[in-house]
Amino acid sequence: MGDRPVALVSACLLGIACRYDGGAQPCPEVLARMDRYQFVPICPEQLGGLPTPRTPAERRGDRVVAADGTDVTTQFRHGAEQACRLADLYGAELAVLKSRSPSCGRGEIYDGSFSGRRVPGRGVTAEALEALGVRVINESEFAELEREAGFPGPDEQLKGECE
Repeated sequence: MGDRPVALVSACLLGIACRYDGGAQPCPEVLARMDRYQFVPICPEQLGGLPTPRTPAERRGDRVVAADGTDVTTQFRHGAEQACRLADLYGAELAVLKSRSPSCGRGEIYDGSFSGRRVPGRGVTAEALEALGVRVINESEFAELEREAGFPGPDEQLKGECE
C-alpha cells in the first residue's frame, strides 16, 4: 500500500462518529501521525452488525453483554473476524485501538459490572489481532512506539489528550 506502514485504527480515534453513544473521540496524538502511516479505520462493533448508537457493552469473561442484559458476543466476535480480514488484506502489522473498549481495549478493560471499575484484560478484537500477529497498542502508547522506531514526536502538548 505504498511506502508508509499500514495500521488499523479505531475509527472513533479518527473522528468518525461510531462510538456506542453515537459520538467520536478524535485523538490528536493519532491524527498528528496520519502522514506517517496508511490508516485503515475500523469499528469492530459496526463491522459485527451493531448499530450506532447502541447500548453500552462490557466483557464478562469470554462473553460480551450489553447494559440491558443482551448478549452481544456473536456480534463482537464477527467484528473481530472482519478486523482480522482487513489486517490481512492490507498487510497491517500494527493496530492502534481505543483503550478500555470491550472490542479494542488492551491492557485494561471495564469489568462487566457497568460500575466504571477497570480490570486487566483485552477486548475481543485486540485479542484476535494479537493472535494473528498484529502488534496492538492503545492510543496513549503511540508516542512510545514512534520513539522506538526513531520518529520525532509531534508537539508535546498533544500528549494525554486522547482519553
